[in-house]
Amino acid sequence: MFYRDERLALFIDGSNLYAAAKSLGFDIDYKLLRSEFMRRGKLLRTFYYTALLENDEYSPIRPLVDWLNYNGFTMVTKPAKEYTDSMGRKKVKGNMDIELAVNAMELAPHVDHMVLFSGDGDYRPLVESLQRQGVRVSVVSTIRSQPPMISDDLRRQADNFIELDELRDVVGRPARPDNEHNPQAFEPEPVE
Repeated sequence: MFYRDERLALFIDGSNLYAAAKSLGFDIDYKLLRSEFMRRGKLLRTFYYTALLENDEYSPIRPLVDWLNYNGFTMVTKPAKEYTDSMGRKKVKGNMDIELAVNAMELAPHVDHMVLFSGDGDYRPLVESLQRQGVRVSVVSTIRSQPPMISDDLRRQADNFIELDELRDVVGRPARPDNEHNPQAFEPEPVE
């Protein structure tokens, strides 16, 4: 439930939202997403969190990051860390949980409603703290994927759960099979 006069802030965990949309077979149109929530209330801020590979000459997600930055999104990025796991496989780590939590806590006195685009159960204590401060929290993710992309604890803690699949017609576009022309296709997978 949204109220037209409430002050809203969106917090988008980029890799988590990308993975959820991908599991449902569509891409997010970020211009439509921002417009949808501007329609639902007084949108104060839209934060987008992602880690970037630092050592690559060209990062495939860079065009998306630049577009978002020029189109009203507050970008929060940090370098991703590459490492080799115990099996000798190269892995990328770029967790943005702390940055998102700090920004949400700082903004809490200035908003009525926060919308978290993530299913990561690590955010449950953040949601609980925001609620104690009088902020309503909606969580956007999906239970329709196999496996579900949202932690049951997070879904239960939120004031409102928004099924991402139900936003498909409002903020989605068909997934492109050609990843060359789809910078979102290169959003890093969520890291636990």
